[in-house]
Order: sequence, then structure tokens, then C-alpha cells
Amino acid sequence: MSVIKTLMRKSFMNGVRYSGLSALFSSALSGVGAVLMLHHVRPDEGGTGLNRLLHIEPDFLDRLLGELKADGARFVSMDEAADRLKSGRFDERFLAVTLDDGYRDNLVHAAPVFRAHGVPFTIYVSPGLTDGDADLWWELLETVVEASGEVAFDAAGVTRTLSCRTVREKHQAFAVLMNHALNEVDEDEQRAFVRELCDRYGVDREAHRREALLDWDELRGLHADPLATIGAHTMNHFQLRRLDRERATGEIVRSADVLGERLGDRPRHFAYPYGGPEAVGAREVEIAREAGFETAVTTRHGTLMPAHAENMQALPRISVNGEYQRVGYVETMLTGITMPAANRGRTFVTV
Repeated sequence: MSVIKTLMRKSFMNGVRYSGLSALFSSALSGVGAVLMLHHVRPDEGGTGLNRLLHIEPDFLDRLLGELKADGARFVSMDEAADRLKSGRFDERFLAVTLDDGYRDNLVHAAPVFRAHGVPFTIYVSPGLTDGDADLWWELLETVVEASGEVAFDAAGVTRTLSCRTVREKHQAFAVLMNHALNEVDEDEQRAFVRELCDRYGVDREAHRREALLDWDELRGLHADPLATIGAHTMNHFQLRRLDRERATGEIVRSADVLGERLGDRPRHFAYPYGGPEAVGAREVEIAREAGFETAVTTRHGTLMPAHAENMQALPRISVNGEYQRVGYVETMLTGITMPAANRGRTFVTV
């Protein structure tokens, strides 16, 4: 179904772009700017693409920045984006670029592209991931499925065995495992479930963390880069709405405290893990505001409007991801014409 939905979205975007409808509605829907959301930036490594949505290639990022700049895009830091929203300075549309989770490829492959174009960027970091107290569990599940002919796990006292011998079976098994982790167990059980699978199928969690994530020395180097901003992403990358208020508050506040202690400056900007309706609501926005964050971003699909000045801890983003690696798709999304379909008709997107 997800493949069909992706094809339908691409067909829609191609249709409105080439018909001129996206340009026609741009003045009403494109707002004053947008925040772009990225995750991994690295060359295509092959495989079955179970987490393809989270990857783009450096060459695509280079083309995207170059073409957007050629079209007159004004790239700003999250600091400047916040200042422009609060002051009502909308003399030109602006774009801010963000990257979630703190992957090493953000330094190795993305940062050189940003520097070549003079584009500011913000990386949102979960200290628990950096320290190894938390795992990139969705990537560990991918590794388990990629390396196995079948995967067995216990659910509600019943052992389920999933065949992973073909590409199709791997995608089906991965979907089942992700659904179990996200919807059938709580956050603590989720982490225990993934660690148990890693132990059973010989996946080295610590080696994966060391390879995939920026360490503190690398984060300090980026913190000193005038183009880079380090933001907070909770301590342990939990889905906040599934935690009680006290624990959710601790996840948000402690992440800022630890980053401040380790890097020398308490972050002004925050990203909610997962970031959709299942993860972020009014309670989480209130906590982020009380924690002192100047901005907080979701993964809800939308452009920035003047009224976001009153909703600084509930900012939408435009996802730049592996399913839509064409400049035209991103340009179409930036017109805002895809917002109503993604948000049940809404053209002003918060939580």
C-alpha cells in the first residue's frame, strides 16, 4: 500500500507542477518560508532499502541546494528563521535546513555540500544515542532482517516466524517488526525487544552505534562551525506521547542540559522524535515551550506562515527523503500545494 501511495503522490505532484497549478496556488500556500527535514546523507549503499525513506544522496543534495539557490532561495539558520518569524520580517521567503538524529554521514557527506553552498544547517542530537544508552533501533531491525533468512520473535506469548529470504519477504517482515515495535509494545519493551533480536541474530549494537553516529569530539567540531547548529532531540529518542508527563519532561529538559554541558551552549532549538500526531500533541509543545526552546519542529508536512510566530514550538517541515529524490518534487512541495492533502484540508499546520 505504501508503494501505491508513493506513486499516487508522485503522480499528483507531477500533475500539478506541469499543469501550472502549483505555481498558481503558491502565493496562497507557500507562506513565508519552510524548514527542510533530512536524516541520512550518503551514497547509495545498495541493499533492499528497508529504511530508504531516511536516506538521500550527496549528489542530490548538491543539485537541490544549487537549483533552489538559482531560483532565489534564501537559506538561513534556525536562529535567523526564529528571528524572522518573531519580528515579522517577511521581505523574502526563507528556507532552513535540519537533519535529525546526529548521523556521522551528516559530517562526512552533508557538511561539505552545505559548506560549498554556504548553507547553514541544524543537526538535532539525542545524547542517549551518542552515549550508547539508546539505540537506533529501526536501523538495528533493518540489519537483523537484511542478514537473516527468517526472524522469530515472541508476541503476546506466541512465537511468530517471519521468512526473509526474498526482497519482498524482507520488506514484509520489516513492516511486521516495525508495527510490533511502534504499536504493540511500550517504549521500554520496544528497546528490550530489539536488543533481544540483536543478541539472537548476532548484530553488534555497539559497533553499529560507533559507525553510524557522531561522537562528542565530532559534535564539538560541528558546534564550532559557523554554519552548523546543534539542537536537541530528547535524551533517548522516545516517542513522547507514549510517556507520562514527568518522564516526557525529563527527556526534553535533560537533552538540553546534557548538550549544554558537553558542548558549552544550551541548545535553542528542538526536534520531536518521530514528530507526527502519534508522537507530538499539545502537551509536548507546552513542555518544549516551558523548557525554554525557541523553536521546536515536528514532522508534520507544511510550510511556515506568519501565524507560526505564535506557534514556535510546533513548526512543520518539508521532508527531503529517499522516495522523492528529484528537485522538482521538493520545489512542488515548497509551493504548499501538497499541504491540504497531507493535513485533512488544513493549510496552517501545527499539532
